[in-house]
Amino acid sequence: MKIKIFVTGGTFDKEYNEISAELVFKETHVPEILNLGRCKLSVDIRTLMMIDSLNMTDADRGIILDNCKKVVEDRILITHGTDTMVDTAKVLGGGVKGKTIVLTRAMVPYKFGSSDGLFNMGAALAFVQTLPTGVYIAMNGKFFTADNVKKNKKIGEFEALK
Repeated sequence: MKIKIFVTGGTFDKEYNEISAELVFKETHVPEILNLGRCKLSVDIRTLMMIDSLNMTDADRGIILDNCKKVVEDRILITHGTDTMVDTAKVLGGGVKGKTIVLTRAMVPYKFGSSDGLFNMGAALAFVQTLPTGVYIAMNGKFFTADNVKKNKKIGEFEALK
């Protein structure tokens, strides 16, 4: 089973620019994360975009949706920013059938060294292999269906609606 990994940006791939004192995107860290975790799964990584999810548009979600529909793989992992992850999951849930799609994120950039991204990537890879078809959000060792999740902005975590 080959897993398709789509990179969209988000905190996972942000880095600190010492000159501008801003968080910026250079390139994805997903291959490095998989290598560090000694991942032995068959994966194919494709960067779709490198943006903060607050800047993600409906057109960007359309690109993600089209790519999920077109790939032959039926197991898809998507790295995504937290702020609009639920919106993207809902678009995918309404537009993709017969595939298992898991979106995951990091609250702290991978390059900071104390990131939760490694754990979330590992958990998402396990979930995408074992969950039935559908669209899910995975983080902190938990998964949620796309139609039963919200971001609790007060505590910075995702939780079930019901």
